[in-house]
Amino acid sequence: MKAYPFLHKHPTTGETTLSQGMDLRDYFAGQALSLLKSKAFLTDDEQSTYATLAYQMADVMMKQREIKDE
Repeated sequence: MKAYPFLHKHPTTGETTLSQGMDLRDYFAGQALSLLKSKAFLTDDEQSTYATLAYQMADVMMKQREIKDE
C-alpha cells in the first residue's frame, strides 16, 4: 500500500502522471523513528537499533490496519 499518491504535471510537456508515493510501511517507520530518536547524535549501533525498532513498530501498525479492515 502506498502513502501520499499524487498527480504530477511535467512543467515543459504538460504531461500528467500519477506518482504512487512512498510505501505506507516506510511512512509509518519514519513516524515511529521520529518518536524513538531523542538524541541529536547516534552511534552506528544506536542508528541500527532505532531503525530496527521503527520498522518493527511499522509492521505492528500495518497488522493493526489489517485487523481493523476485517
